[in-house]
Amino acid sequence: MLIHACVSSHGFGHGSRTVSVLSELAALRPDWRLVVSTGLPQGFLELSFGRVPFELRPCRWDVGVIQADALGADAGATLAALARLEEELPALVEREARWLEDQRQPVLVLGDVPPAAALLARRLQVPLVWLASFGWDVIHAPMGPAFRPWADRHRQLYGQGDLLLHCPLSLPMDWGVPEVRLGLTCSRPRLDGERLARELDLPADRERVVLVSFGGLGMAIDPALLARWPEHVFIGPEPLLATVPNGRCLPPGVRPLDLMPLAGRLITKPGYSSFCEAFSQGVGIHLVHRSGFAEAPVLEEDLRNHGWHRLLSQESFRRGDWELDQPLIPPRRGPLADDGASTAARTLVTWLEGRSALPMGQAFRI
Repeated sequence: MLIHACVSSHGFGHGSRTVSVLSELAALRPDWRLVVSTGLPQGFLELSFGRVPFELRPCRWDVGVIQADALGADAGATLAALARLEEELPALVEREARWLEDQRQPVLVLGDVPPAAALLARRLQVPLVWLASFGWDVIHAPMGPAFRPWADRHRQLYGQGDLLLHCPLSLPMDWGVPEVRLGLTCSRPRLDGERLARELDLPADRERVVLVSFGGLGMAIDPALLARWPEHVFIGPEPLLATVPNGRCLPPGVRPLDLMPLAGRLITKPGYSSFCEAFSQGVGIHLVHRSGFAEAPVLEEDLRNHGWHRLLSQESFRRGDWELDQPLIPPRRGPLADDGASTAARTLVTWLEGRSALPMGQAFRI
């Protein structure tokens, strides 16, 4: 079986989620072939997969939302990018379809969560499974009347799926597709924590260690602000953090997730995979408010319900008023199960094994 994962290029969170599921799938069925079709950087994917073998097909399947930075959206640029992508999709779908036909293997298309994955599955007449906490239909619809035709088109394509692996922390996905509900989908830390703490000279008290991570686009931080919190050590991908005594730059080959067992708090934007990882590792979240993106208020509400947290305005973040001296606010409800990746992998195996004898070009339905 060849799993062809069409992964959004919008942000690293989609890639992290898909990698967590494919890694579990590789453990269950190492004979299955994992192909990731995305515009995400190869280096990010290699770091995320670790020793799990995969193949990369560089493809941009969706636009998502064009962002000026980690906290802002650009509606005009997003509309222009959607129009350009629509012109490019026919050639992209045909190229990938012919490559897959040349492999002469049974294929499953796994979409997280480009609507155009449905065009590829339909062209090949192979099954399509969505892995999602939202679709671009509900993200684009609130962005203005000009987005309505795009949202309608997205929803129509999502409705062509055979199965939805329904992630938590989700927006409505009323696509009329059979679904399986999942717990948190995330990978696990895989480095020696004690050695990492020594190499980075981190304090033993994890409450004094603060991760700062804003996803693929990052977020510029004035390193002088760290002087306001001399008892804390801050670590993240921003190189400027290493220019002050209590700052550290994330070393090459180390994911934020690998450091979470050593950290008590995470300063971040609303992000699905960041939440899943922090929840699973017991890290409190200091959340910087984000506007103009429909997922953000949903994630903020889910954080109140399921995670230890504090909420920061963008102004407070930029001033360095990070409230690290304040106790974390407890969740209003209980924690979420963190077995989503393994549940998704087992579901795919159960769903596909009985159908693996079907030849390429023969569709199947549950």
